[in-house]
Amino acid sequence: MSPQLITIQRKKVIGMKSSMHHNEFGNIAALWKRFMPRQKEIGNRSNNELIALQIYDDFNAMENPFNIWACVEVSNINTVPDGMAPFTILEGDYAVFLHKGMNASKTYQQIMTEWLPTSGYEIDNRPHFQVMGAKYINGSPNSEEDFYVPIRLIKN
Repeated sequence: MSPQLITIQRKKVIGMKSSMHHNEFGNIAALWKRFMPRQKEIGNRSNNELIALQIYDDFNAMENPFNIWACVEVSNINTVPDGMAPFTILEGDYAVFLHKGMNASKTYQQIMTEWLPTSGYEIDNRPHFQVMGAKYINGSPNSEEDFYVPIRLIKN
């Protein structure tokens, strides 16, 4: 498991959000079910990719609710469709992992228990997100997407 370590620039997104706890996976499907038919209403898209975004108040407090987003990247946030909201992902360092298949939980568990403890990095307090591009096929074992995990060097 060897990620690509990158620094992203600020990304503007528009989409829909919801709150959930870690065991409420149905909220994710419900959010995307609401968002997908309406994504065409978003003008000024930067690309055809979809972004799943998670914002934690405290990533280490797994019992706390967190916000999830179904969104797309845009060039500006001047026009936001009714029922949607803008968000800006700030610049920062990310470890980017290629995820194949549909078992996201297994991939995240490997990242947190295998890669992270020996990486020299820790989780930074910024959004986690997944980019679903041309190789993403919902429900397929052949699906591919990129997991962006916010990181910072561990200070001794």
